[in-house]
Amino acid sequence: MKEQLDLNNLPQHIAVIMDGNGRWAKQQGFVDRIFGHRNALKAVKEVIEGCGELRVKYLTLYAFSTENWNRPQAEVDGLMNLLVKSIQDELPTMHKNNVRLDTIGDTDSLPDYSRKHLLAAIEETKNNTGLTVILALSYSGKWDITNTARTLAQQVKDGVIGVEDITEDYFEKNLNTKGILNPDLMIRTGGDHRISNFLLWQLAYAELYIFEELFWPDFRKEHLHEAILDYQVRERRFGKTSEQIKSEQRNK
Repeated sequence: MKEQLDLNNLPQHIAVIMDGNGRWAKQQGFVDRIFGHRNALKAVKEVIEGCGELRVKYLTLYAFSTENWNRPQAEVDGLMNLLVKSIQDELPTMHKNNVRLDTIGDTDSLPDYSRKHLLAAIEETKNNTGLTVILALSYSGKWDITNTARTLAQQVKDGVIGVEDITEDYFEKNLNTKGILNPDLMIRTGGDHRISNFLLWQLAYAELYIFEELFWPDFRKEHLHEAILDYQVRERRFGKTSEQIKSEQRNK
């Protein structure tokens, strides 16, 4: 499928909901869900390599939501340990492939040892100029929007801005994703047709691609190419008509 891709029409930012790890583990006969999370690391490597090869600018992975703190403590601890180990293991490869690591979310809520290794890796890769991999950790769209509203309310209270200064553009510049292009394409595995409190503002005009019967541990580069191929045959109108879009393309 890679050969069929139009390299002049690639999404600049791909967001991924990596769903189905627990169900994949049960399918394999394991009771412990963490088995699925461990085996999902291959899929993470594949999607990072695939986006890097295509020179996609941003890849955001929904790694841990604010709601995930409500999962059994053993699973939460296992995920935090897995985060640290995967960062340690993959740091040399990130450097080799010129990948920059970043994060969004309430990182202050992470355990100290996880936050320490995460921030160290972000600092160590900050000068890399290839693909930026963004880990959404202790993140949710509602948290992001609420946090931004508080920030702007405080700015109004302090006299930094007036109420009339709060435009869509100004609001967006104060989101946790400030400085990052909004996603063009969101991929979800596991078959669920929802965005699960992920990038609620930023996904407003993203194209969605759902893998109905594929769980995240089985995701490979060819699945990335499949989703991008589907993206490339869609017409992105952003509220306009097809005729307007075609006219704008002719006049470029």
